[in-house]
Order: sequence, then structure tokens, then C-alpha cells
Amino acid sequence: MTPHNASGPSRWSDLDRPPLNATALRRGLLREGALWTSVDVVQRTGSTNSDLVARAASGAADEGAVLVAEEQTAGRGRLDRRWTAPPRSGLFFSVLLRPAEVPLERWGWLPLLTGVAVATGLSRAAGVDTALKWPNDLLVTVGGEERKAGGILAERAGEDGVVIGVGLNVSLRADELPVPQAGSLALADAVSTDRDTLLRSVLRSLETWYDRWRSAGGDPVTSTLQETYAAGCATLGRQVRAELPGDRALLGEAVAIDGDGRLVIATAEGVREAVGAGDIVHLRPA
Repeated sequence: MTPHNASGPSRWSDLDRPPLNATALRRGLLREGALWTSVDVVQRTGSTNSDLVARAASGAADEGAVLVAEEQTAGRGRLDRRWTAPPRSGLFFSVLLRPAEVPLERWGWLPLLTGVAVATGLSRAAGVDTALKWPNDLLVTVGGEERKAGGILAERAGEDGVVIGVGLNVSLRADELPVPQAGSLALADAVSTDRDTLLRSVLRSLETWYDRWRSAGGDPVTSTLQETYAAGCATLGRQVRAELPGDRALLGEAVAIDGDGRLVIATAEGVREAVGAGDIVHLRPA
């Protein structure tokens, strides 16, 4: 009788996808005076964001807590979209931040800050140019085309905290992509798909940017966050369609990121409107 898995490797024994080394991650990230205070790796969960929000609510997580899942079965993007991927094929993690020094109205910069940090960390560790699609998508180039390889989701955690989740496709092969327009670091010819190395690099970059932003009281100009985000934002200079709350759509050119982290769109009628929430579609050139 032919064994059940004779046609291919078991999903639990893919040698190209070794497990994360939690001990090494802690050794590399947890140090006196550092932002990161704990690193937990779980084999499987619904959503690291939901789990970390719950831990924060119960008092079981301090600022700088990092929760990583080898497999996420109910990962969520914006607008409650689902995010799933094979076990150990990506980085699925959440962090708890409590930026007490920063006025609440500037907390909206945190997802954009995370995008800058992830792109910076991946550039160093994977040799991949990661572009940012406003407000929270991570894009890579595969075969000359922009593809979404990851996303960022921020959620409030009580009165004084924010949990930020990152989902990133690392080793997904073409036949594993959830949709044809998706991408991964491997498909973008990354020089490394070692998830331990990538995660350390991204978290160190996030610590650097968060400290800079927090030290500036959340000021996007003083911290250079606004100009750095704009420089890496693939949305700027493009014709876009913004699908806004209330079934309203706005067409125009994305011309700036304003001081509140909103996308400024200039319409054909000469009107400039700042968009703080909504879906942005990059329109192909005519």
C-alpha cells in the first residue's frame, strides 16, 4: 500500500522551512535597556494580534513583548481580510508598544513607521527592495511586476497600548500563493530567506525607528519618518482610486503624505483631499 504522503513531503517535514530558533532570537534581541522584553514563538494560533491584545488586557504582557507564530490560521489584514500561509513559510508576528511620550493624535503614524522599519530591515538582511503601498502593504518586485508580499495591522490594546502585527511571505512558491498577484521574498530573489536572520533584522530596525519617533514626541518631521516613508512609498506619483467609507470613490494622483500620515490625492478638478482611511488601488498607466 502506498503511504499517504508518498506523493510529496508532509507539511510538517519541509526541510526548506526549518523552525524558528526561539532561544537564539531571545539571545539576540533581549538585552538591558532594549525595547524588546520578551519573545515567544508558538507553533500555531489564530491571530498573533488577537492573542497579544488579550495578553495586554490581562496584564500578562509588557511593552516590547513579541509574539511569533509558525502558522497563523486566522490572520487578519485591514477590513478584516484573512491572511493564511503554509506553516513556517513566512514571518507572522505582533509587538506591543506603549508610546506614553507621544500624543494620541500621532499614534496613527505607527503602522507607517512599522512599514519603514520592515522595509529597512529586509533591505539589509534579504537584499530585497521593499516598497510601501499606503497605508499598510509591503510590495516586492517579481518578474518586473509589483506584488504584495506582506501587510501591517495596528490595533489598540487598552488605553495606553498598541499591538502591531506583521505578516510577510518569505519562502512561498508560485503554486502556494493565495492569489496570483501575491509575492514573496523568495520569488523576489532574496539573498536570504533565513527567518531568524530576517526577524532579528526587522525587529532591530523597528526598535531604532520607534525610539527615534518616540524621542521626537511622535513628530514625523523631526524624526525624519515623514520624508523616509514618502521616499519609499510606491503610491506617491501614481494615479489611484481611493475606495472610501460610505461607498465613495476618489480618483486622482497621490501627491503627498501629510503631517498626520494621510494620503493626499489631487483630483482632475484641482481639488486636494487627504484620505485617512480606505482602500487604495494603484491604477495602471493608460
